[in-house]
Amino acid sequence: MALRINYNYESISAQRNLTSTQGSFFKAIEQLSSGLRINKASDDAAGLAVSEKLKNQVRGLNQAQRNAQDGISLLQTAEGALNETHSLLGRMRELAVQSSNDTLTNDDRLHIQDEVNALLSEVDRIANSTQFNKISL
Repeated sequence: MALRINYNYESISAQRNLTSTQGSFFKAIEQLSSGLRINKASDDAAGLAVSEKLKNQVRGLNQAQRNAQDGISLLQTAEGALNETHSLLGRMRELAVQSSNDTLTNDDRLHIQDEVNALLSEVDRIANSTQFNKISL
C-alpha cells in the first residue's frame, strides 16, 4: 500500500491570506472602536513615542496655564487688599488735613484721632489677614 501526500498550495495560500486579512480586520476594528490610530506599541512604535512626548508636553503646558491662573488670582487678591488700604490711607490723609484747621477744638481733634486710630487698626487687620491659598500676603 502506497501512501500518497498531496500538497495543496492554493489552500495553504488562501489560509495564509485569510489569517493576514483577519489580523488587519481586527486591527482596524480596534482602531475604530478606540478612536486611536495607535493602541499599542506594536501598531507604530515611533508614532507612540512621539504621541507620548506630545501628551507629556500638553500636560506640562496645561499645568503651566493653571500656575499662571493661580498667579493672577494671587495678584487680584493682593490688589483688592491694596485698594482697600489705599482708600483707608486717603481718608487718614483727609483727617490729617482737617485736624490742622485752627478752628477745631481739642475735643474735635480727639474725635478725629479716634477715627484715625480705627482706620489704622483696619489697615493692620487687612495687612495681617490678607491670604491666598492659606498663604499670608
